[in-house]
Amino acid sequence: MKPYYADDTVTLYHGDSREILPILDLQPDCIVTDPPYGETSLEWDRWPDGWPTVAAKLTSSMWCFGSMRMFLDRRDEFAGWKLSQDVVWRKNVAGFQPGDRFNRIHEHALHFYRGAWGSIHHTPPRVPAVRRRAGDLIGRAANEPGVTGARGASFQVSDGLAYHPSVVDASISRTVSQHPTEKPVRLLDPLIRYACPPGGLVLDLFGGSGSTADAARMSGRRAVLIEANEGYCEAIADRLAQGVLPMGEVA
Repeated sequence: MKPYYADDTVTLYHGDSREILPILDLQPDCIVTDPPYGETSLEWDRWPDGWPTVAAKLTSSMWCFGSMRMFLDRRDEFAGWKLSQDVVWRKNVAGFQPGDRFNRIHEHALHFYRGAWGSIHHTPPRVPAVRRRAGDLIGRAANEPGVTGARGASFQVSDGLAYHPSVVDASISRTVSQHPTEKPVRLLDPLIRYACPPGGLVLDLFGGSGSTADAARMSGRRAVLIEANEGYCEAIADRLAQGVLPMGEVA
């Protein structure tokens, strides 16, 4: 199948991932993806039935973004996966305003795996440890304004580093974003480093704005993206042709 875009590290395909993946001969080290949650009446927000089953045939490790409601509603489709952990993305802006609930400014990224845990690549990112008061050692991710942590007993800090916090502060900009559910590169970077070895292959079944591709190549990994909307494919191709953005830029 002819790619919509390809370079030395990234390949982009246009179409439905459920139809394209059986054609491709792929063995990704992990999947990092953000499917439509199916929570609104918006035309683009339609859950693609069966995609977790398709993904399970390709890899044993997957990060999937979603809301708690989405994961509960679709739990049967994730029945073939085991849950290892969750990471919370704390956003700088709110999204949908329901009017009768809390103002949701976070999203979940759940890591799923299949098979024996010992056979799954998992390298927890390490970040500089900072001491806020006696007895408290906190992990601060580079370039992140927020700090989240716990008592020093839960960290290994002999080398001055702590495990990356499970809450990630990463900003998005509504003035420059090209996709309604765009994810920042600095949010995706630790997820990819955790689940994919250097030089490995990351697969994104819902390419969106192309942030996964940028995060993968910035970290020394390769990426394959599939996107059903041709307009977004064009935007991804334009973005990738511009080269790698600095980590501090909004992506």
